[in-house]
Amino acid sequence: MGKGKVVLAFSGGLDTSICVPLLKEQYGYDEVVTVAVDVGQPAEDIISATKKGELIADKHYTIDIKEKFVETQLFPTIKANGSYEGYPMGTALARPLIAEEIVKIAKSEGALTVAHGCTGKGNDQLRFDFIFRMSGLEVIAPMREMNLTREWEMEYADKHNIPVPVVKEKPYSIDENCWSRSIEGGKLEDPSFHPPNDIYGWTVSAEEAPDTPEEISIEFEKGIPVSINGRRMKGIELIEELNRIAGRNGVGRNDMVEDRILGLKAREVYEHPAATVLLKAHSDLERLVLSRQELSFKAAVDEKWSELGYMGLIHEPLFEALTAFVDKTQERVNGKVDLILYKSSVTVAGRSSPDALYSDDLVSFDSTTLDQKDSEGFSAFYGFQARLSKNLRKNN
Repeated sequence: MGKGKVVLAFSGGLDTSICVPLLKEQYGYDEVVTVAVDVGQPAEDIISATKKGELIADKHYTIDIKEKFVETQLFPTIKANGSYEGYPMGTALARPLIAEEIVKIAKSEGALTVAHGCTGKGNDQLRFDFIFRMSGLEVIAPMREMNLTREWEMEYADKHNIPVPVVKEKPYSIDENCWSRSIEGGKLEDPSFHPPNDIYGWTVSAEEAPDTPEEISIEFEKGIPVSINGRRMKGIELIEELNRIAGRNGVGRNDMVEDRILGLKAREVYEHPAATVLLKAHSDLERLVLSRQELSFKAAVDEKWSELGYMGLIHEPLFEALTAFVDKTQERVNGKVDLILYKSSVTVAGRSSPDALYSDDLVSFDSTTLDQKDSEGFSAFYGFQARLSKNLRKNN
């Protein structure tokens, strides 16, 4: 008798594919159950993961949570202007949700152990482990525990006749969901290496983008995008459509050196067309409807919310408290934003809202509704202490 049953978070990629035989050969498990979770990957990837799981595992599940991912993770990140070190988070938001689905399967299967294919150098190990350990399950991470290299993994896969979508000539690691596509590994590990255009799948280069600007309008209700050009859509449909529109205009690429949770710096390349446009439009609309004090405080909240989201700490009490504050501010974030997409750029052309804290009459130079002389008293005291300090220092 071996160790019984283990449930593996399964993508069908190199790491998780070789985990199946490793969990039996190296860890002594009798049965490996694989679980592929659909958060908006390409349909062919889900089909491939399903077929492979059914082929090499003892039992396989494929679970579709695309709409749940949008409603519970992506809508909140839009409301919080979710961005980590300048790029929209995608993988970070998906991992805890995927982990929760793995836990559900483990409990239904009566398994006491779960496994993932994360390395010991990245962030995903922490995001998965946080959810797994909170559920009281034992965690196995073969890549981390055996200190494996990708070259060893590819040779191991070849020996076990496991087909994997990675070859030594193109050893990139790609993670994709409906919000973000990340590319790392291989020659990209050199920060000075110029990425070839063939690594991109969602966006064209600025040179390949159309010579004519494309104008679109996005409408928001309580901070959530509900329509493109007047056409109302479900969240997943809206994001996928906007990925196509922005992607064909070359919008939504990031090539950056990122600070991982462990402290390591890593070169990361991202594509996130819809996220780039929606976050730009949402933050612009907020400036029209929220007060100066709300905007100032919310900027700090958004930054901390994003940091915790990046870390996968979605059950941290502070994260829940920050989310509650963000939700309160979004009650008035209603309106429409017009944007121009052109050769990798996105520009706000105009915005409108029934909740705008804006009066064209009061702000107009041609209006006399406000008596300008009323501001003289305010001006007399404005910067009083700074003026006094400056004079004291000058006299000394």
